[in-house]
Amino acid sequence: MPDTAYLPRISAFLKAAGPGLVVMLADTDVGSLITAAQSGARWGYSLLLLQLLLVPILYIVQELTVRLGTATGRGHGALIREHFGPAWAWISFGGLVVAGIGAIVTEFSGIAGIGDLFGVPRIVSLGLPVAILLWLVFTGGYRRVEVVAIAVGLFELVFIGLAIAAKPDPGEILASFAHIPLNDGGFRVLIAANIGAVIMPWMIFYQQSAIVDKGLGWQHARDSRLDTLVGAIISQCVMGAILIAAAATIGKGGRGTAQGLDTVGQLADAFTPALGPWLGHVAFGVGIIAAAFVALNVVALSLAWGFGDLTGRAHSLTLSPRQAPAFYGAFTLVVVAGAIGVQLVPNLVALNVAVEVMNALLLPLALGFLILLATRALPPDRRVEGTYKWVVYVVSGLTIAFAMVGVLDGVGLL
Repeated sequence: MPDTAYLPRISAFLKAAGPGLVVMLADTDVGSLITAAQSGARWGYSLLLLQLLLVPILYIVQELTVRLGTATGRGHGALIREHFGPAWAWISFGGLVVAGIGAIVTEFSGIAGIGDLFGVPRIVSLGLPVAILLWLVFTGGYRRVEVVAIAVGLFELVFIGLAIAAKPDPGEILASFAHIPLNDGGFRVLIAANIGAVIMPWMIFYQQSAIVDKGLGWQHARDSRLDTLVGAIISQCVMGAILIAAAATIGKGGRGTAQGLDTVGQLADAFTPALGPWLGHVAFGVGIIAAAFVALNVVALSLAWGFGDLTGRAHSLTLSPRQAPAFYGAFTLVVVAGAIGVQLVPNLVALNVAVEVMNALLLPLALGFLILLATRALPPDRRVEGTYKWVVYVVSGLTIAFAMVGVLDGVGLL
């Protein structure tokens, strides 16, 4: 007879899985993908090593949200308000709003760029995802929203296939690890942009609130960590894949090109040599739209949950719009406003990279509160202690330092 001893373990994991995977699929949003592609086009494979190094960093950051969510049953904003007061809570939420608005605009800009590529009017390319998102959240409940997000987000794996189709040279990839031009200000700006593209304030708010909304407790912490680790690996595989594809094509076989990218159409052209113009554009479009849809859902929900945390108003997908009007109203506002705002966006690539640099600027605020809560808000036996606490401190400090150097380069102060 087949061994079924592992079935309860799988069942327990499936019950806890979701928040980590969804937030990591959203992490590879339009801005992140365009930043990775710009990195490959401008600097070849030189920034690929950073994508690998960001796997453990991303996991460590989001693992803290797992601890806080499963141990306290409270959202991120609510914990900040309880432990540091309403003023600091609103400051933290302000950082979330700035990052969230930037993300919402970049997601819609990516969708609009794909629509423009195929000649779809913006009233359709922007209006349709708005309608689908509102329908899903207003009628779905937490579980269906999560399942749909995962199902759509897995289409992002198309970028891994596109990277393989670009036929990168493994020797050139390995050689690039020995040539990291840290003395170049433009390179350092893209380091900051890539860090900001991977660690974003709305991810912290979303995963912690999703854990609470799903009803996960400390008994689910181990499986939630595994969910987060799997998601982090998938996220950085997708980021690395689009960097490789852009480096192997637009980046002249990994050598890089001085001008980089200016339009979404140029980025889509990276995949036409191996697949042909039509199929290359379709594959690229599917990946971008999937990434944008998941990220729009996650970012808008993080803002709505965060607003509920601070105001104390009902905020849960388990409640109907009548029971939580402020929560659903906030979600509607950011989605609709983001779609309207994209009409004013001229240069989509430059916008996306700028938003990721801005996310890097917000890192001290986001990580600062996260670490303080992990060391103070948790019960003593569930806090970050010992060697792992110092790992968290060192990793967070170095990440912030590298991000700040790139930000200072970006504004011309270095």
